[in-house]
Amino acid sequence: MSDLYIPRLTALLEQASKANAEAFGQAASRFADTLENGGLVHLYGSGHSVLPAQEMFPRYGSFVGFNPLTDPRVMWHNVLGAGGVRELLWLERTEKYAEKFLDHQPLNKGDSIIIFGHSGRNSSGIDTALYAKKRGIFVVAVTSKNNLDKPATHSSGKRLADAADLVIDTCSPIEDAVVPVEGWSRPVAGSSTVLAMVMAHELLARTAEQLSKRGIELPVFASPTIAGVTLHDTDVIYGVYRERMIEAQKKHLPTFQATMRGE
Repeated sequence: MSDLYIPRLTALLEQASKANAEAFGQAASRFADTLENGGLVHLYGSGHSVLPAQEMFPRYGSFVGFNPLTDPRVMWHNVLGAGGVRELLWLERTEKYAEKFLDHQPLNKGDSIIIFGHSGRNSSGIDTALYAKKRGIFVVAVTSKNNLDKPATHSSGKRLADAADLVIDTCSPIEDAVVPVEGWSRPVAGSSTVLAMVMAHELLARTAEQLSKRGIELPVFASPTIAGVTLHDTDVIYGVYRERMIEAQKKHLPTFQATMRGE
């Protein structure tokens, strides 16, 4: 049996499962409230933290009601150059940028949002949390509480955990990498993204369970490799998602218009 990455990750998962037992339930209940009332649970992250948002929806096993807020400018598409890592690292640390992106997203009162961010110190996630709270949105941060000993660098004096209504702790170490290598000065094999994805699926599953207890079933993506499931079935679900997004955009339109007028 390997004594490198998998056992270390498993130990962190067990730690996170115990640490977040109460928070998982609280978050799922609020997400179920949002979805029952026709709202959206938005998903946001920058850099590698966009990956849990993409993993959560759309994918097989997820369901309508989640809305990834994916800004290509804070996602890397090349290592260097246009769409590269250096550019996004600068942009996600630039205050007030996220607001420009969020202004045209259908963020409505009563919605919820999950913001992923390992360190919790980047402006992108903090600005998103502050923006969402101003609009009456329930904010959940998925971050590592191990970083809370590090001082805030945002002008608000807040870290992502400080700006959220509820925190899900990944328990990932500050350095992220978890495998020490003999003769190497730094550990390898990052943990934060994998842990955040597992936290995301736990929240998704618990939200479905909460909705089921209320007699509500939402359309779930199923793989067309399953007998009786076709690509048309997934297209039908995309249609339901589109309808929900159109309604959210309609609801958001007056706020967007006021913002564009500078009100």
